[in-house]
Amino acid sequence: MESKTFTFDVESSDARIREILDSAETFDDVDTIPPRTALTYSNGFYVNCTAVFIDIRGSSKLTDTHNRPVIGKIYRSYISECVAIMNSNPDCKEVFISGDCVSGIFDSQYKSNIVGAFDTAGKLSTLIELLNWRLSNKGYKPIQCGIGIAYGRALMIKAGANGSGVNDVVWIGDVVNKAAHLCHQGNRNGNKSVQLSNSIFINLTDEYKNFCTAHSTFNTPDYETDIFSVGMRKYFEEEKKKAETLATLFASIFANTTHPTGVNNLGLLGLIPPKK
Repeated sequence: MESKTFTFDVESSDARIREILDSAETFDDVDTIPPRTALTYSNGFYVNCTAVFIDIRGSSKLTDTHNRPVIGKIYRSYISECVAIMNSNPDCKEVFISGDCVSGIFDSQYKSNIVGAFDTAGKLSTLIELLNWRLSNKGYKPIQCGIGIAYGRALMIKAGANGSGVNDVVWIGDVVNKAAHLCHQGNRNGNKSVQLSNSIFINLTDEYKNFCTAHSTFNTPDYETDIFSVGMRKYFEEEKKKAETLATLFASIFANTTHPTGVNNLGLLGLIPPKK
């Protein structure tokens, strides 16, 4: 949230604290995530939701190998498309950016919503493959990311300084903490890139369950997978083939010598030296 400077007064601060603590707040149980406009400083909503987190492994070491303009490009491209993928899921109601971590809160009233969020995690994983290929084409080092996904109940509240214009939606609950912790374990210590809670696994289709392996994290029975998007993988594999074909063609052209007939062994017209 953007800061908006205003005078701080301890007496006014104490009054706001007492007002909040003495207020008769209401926290309603609802089936779906309500719009932000439904929130006030004295209410909140308990909802079923899925949290998806992704962040870069060892991001602090990027400064050892890249200058600031390059790091800026890497971060912009990574964050841009993580947000685009999450935002493309109609169940995604909130997207947050904190450093190199991008997270999303997904409406999860039905099992199909949870499956959809899991599919989004697979797209995020495939995005990193595509991004790393593009980075390698520029001579930049690849990045590694961890992805965490969990399902559960969370409290949605509006928080900030009342009257300041500085506020945001805050999500409180084990589901958010769990997804963040799972994300931290992804692609670390030999773990697979996508870490998912047991609450996600039991709601998946049988086909998706077959892609997952039981894995204990923080002494709890969770799962992990290297799931990817078939459509996205197909796209960038085709792009790689095109690039390789083009590179081979140019290499062959420059490697060929010209022939008196003006035709080289590729069947392409070559340059005929001018007569002296």
